[in-house]
Amino acid sequence: MTTAARPTFEPARGGRGKGENDLSAISKQYSSRDMPAQLKLKTRQPGQDTQEEIMGRDLRKELELKEMNAKDKSDRHNQTQDGSVAKSHRVEHMTVFKLDADDISTEVINYLQPFQVFNLSAAIIF
Repeated sequence: MTTAARPTFEPARGGRGKGENDLSAISKQYSSRDMPAQLKLKTRQPGQDTQEEIMGRDLRKELELKEMNAKDKSDRHNQTQDGSVAKSHRVEHMTVFKLDADDISTEVINYLQPFQVFNLSAAIIF
């Protein structure tokens, strides 16, 4: 049988050990979590975009230069070696046919023949 279910005849009482005479006295122990950790605020150093440096810059001009460089770079990317502008690739659209459920026209059969979508001999009905 375990001791967990047994009654306690002699409960523990505080105040009899060393330093336990007055339980309401303030403890002199403290946790490291109670101590202040960050005592100094960091500031920006010269060269890290301080307010004085930003005030002296023309941000609009810098932005326009960057946009112009990006546009020139994309224009150079689209040119071929002979200097002509390369065509952009377009997606070819498939022709959509209106079909009746029973009728298959020869135009549709000729269009679908390279794709071999279905058996043409079984599809042709006269």
